[in-house]
Amino acid sequence: MNNYSVGIRSLALSFPGIICTNDYYHQKYPQLVSESEQKSLAKLFSLADSTPSNEFDQEMMPYLQDPFRGAVERRILAPGESSLTLEYRAARDALEAANLAIEDIDLAIVTSFGTEEVVAGNAAFLVNQLGLHCPAWNLNSMCSSGIVALQTASTLVRAKEYRNILVVTSCAYSRLLDQRDTLSWITGDGAAAFVVSELKANQGILGSKIVHSAETCGTFHSEIAEDSQGNLRLFMKMGKGANRAISNTATDFVLRCCEGAAAAANVTIDQIDFFIFNTPTAWFAKFGARILGINPERTINLYPQYGNIGPVLPLANLYHAALSGKIHENDLILVYSFGASANATATVMRWGDVALGPAPSSKNLALN
Repeated sequence: MNNYSVGIRSLALSFPGIICTNDYYHQKYPQLVSESEQKSLAKLFSLADSTPSNEFDQEMMPYLQDPFRGAVERRILAPGESSLTLEYRAARDALEAANLAIEDIDLAIVTSFGTEEVVAGNAAFLVNQLGLHCPAWNLNSMCSSGIVALQTASTLVRAKEYRNILVVTSCAYSRLLDQRDTLSWITGDGAAAFVVSELKANQGILGSKIVHSAETCGTFHSEIAEDSQGNLRLFMKMGKGANRAISNTATDFVLRCCEGAAAAANVTIDQIDFFIFNTPTAWFAKFGARILGINPERTINLYPQYGNIGPVLPLANLYHAALSGKIHENDLILVYSFGASANATATVMRWGDVALGPAPSSKNLALN
């Protein structure tokens, strides 16, 4: 890489209006809770054998007696909300935080997971609402989409194809999962947006490593089924052997990507100040810390607050780490993300003077 310093200039989050607690499921689906160990969530996160066979299983063990597998709250779309409304708020806040005008944005990259548009993504719809006149791309790498988009955008700015790129990612699991499917108990909705621009010397992206995750193909798939109102919808379903595929590959993906990104950045794992993992499970931050041999205090876990929010996860953890003062300007940060049937990826960056959007509200309507 050359000395042209490029990275995140601003970062914002947006969450929907309903907070769903575990009490909600206890009250609405008491029989389902009592039978939860025979349902999809327990089958996904359970031991493939009678005893733990790897570090992922070992870190999962304390959560196996919990029907919610460590989830506490999750944000879900309220009536009148959509992935697009979440994306719009996050994008607007990221632009305002960066102090950029509409005409300053040269490209928008949008990664929408669970969009209302089955064929097309949200890119054209979003730039139309924002009033942007730049090109708009849809990008998909499943739950790694946000970090793959960060790598893509930083490369394009470094190549001087564009000056300022707006990246927006959203997740709307509530559109893909029926509440009668226990997988929905650990998932939520949300959006994040950031602007990629030239930064101060020696800040921004230093190195990345991305590998395909074809070993996990088939862990999830889509099918058309009836919802609780009898309407046909597209739902995400778990594939056979998903628990074994995820458990058996997790360690290799973390090591290959994180060590590869550190090598590309010409640093060691020990030199990294803080680690951001996507946290699709309650134990993933501890698992990642264990695999890399780092103190768990050098990372953050927003899973109890948000559940699994797909590609928004690493960005939400990054935002809250900065907001809470866990990371500071010029710290070395490693961000890891995994997407089933897509890619696993890690990026090392030197954190800049990143402008943050407003903190997400905690006064949303609660379902309990």
